[in-house]
Amino acid sequence: MFKLKISDDSFEDYEKEVFETREDAQDCMNNIMSECRAGAEVLNLSNPGDYPYDEDDDFDIDYDIVEI
Repeated sequence: MFKLKISDDSFEDYEKEVFETREDAQDCMNNIMSECRAGAEVLNLSNPGDYPYDEDDDFDIDYDIVEI
């Protein structure tokens, strides 16, 4: 069983979902990063002055896949 541990400069949190395999956890993290990119693009389209968007930004999120 595995969980995702997501961290940033200001917080550290575990995803609530428990995954059967490391690959399932990685797929979930890939989905989270994709949603971050889509959300940033939508915010930019709604108000580009307040929400700049750079297509080259990799939206790198610090995370670990932890075995429980």
